[in-house]
Amino acid sequence: MPSSQPTQRIESQDAMMEDAPPSAQVNDVDAEEEAEEEAVRVRILPGSVENAASFEILEEGHTIGNALRWIIMKNPDVEFCAYTIPHPSEPKMNVRIQTYEGTAVDALQKGLRELADIADVISSEYSEKLEAFKSS
Repeated sequence: MPSSQPTQRIESQDAMMEDAPPSAQVNDVDAEEEAEEEAVRVRILPGSVENAASFEILEEGHTIGNALRWIIMKNPDVEFCAYTIPHPSEPKMNVRIQTYEGTAVDALQKGLRELADIADVISSEYSEKLEAFKSS
């Protein structure tokens, strides 16, 4: 889903720039590279091994960090999970995961899926209650 947003933005820029001089037009290759860079928000940090890894997650903070840590620690295969925001002026969060069994990548993916599922349930419940309140 996130990859469709940059494409839409590029398309709208192209439509607006049809009559612009060549020097002002957007280069399609640069736009595609920018879209790819935006899509990569999680990377494994150096020094990681299969069952113990550190991840850098861009554009996230304490709200997601603490919830993600809590969800991942509920996994019985996880020995340790913690997060840190290295500096308030840098828009990134580091997450460290160590597992008894399985890989740290699998634990992170499972945690992200479970957190998304919880967010979906909360959103639907909120919408239902809001509609019920508006109709009463």
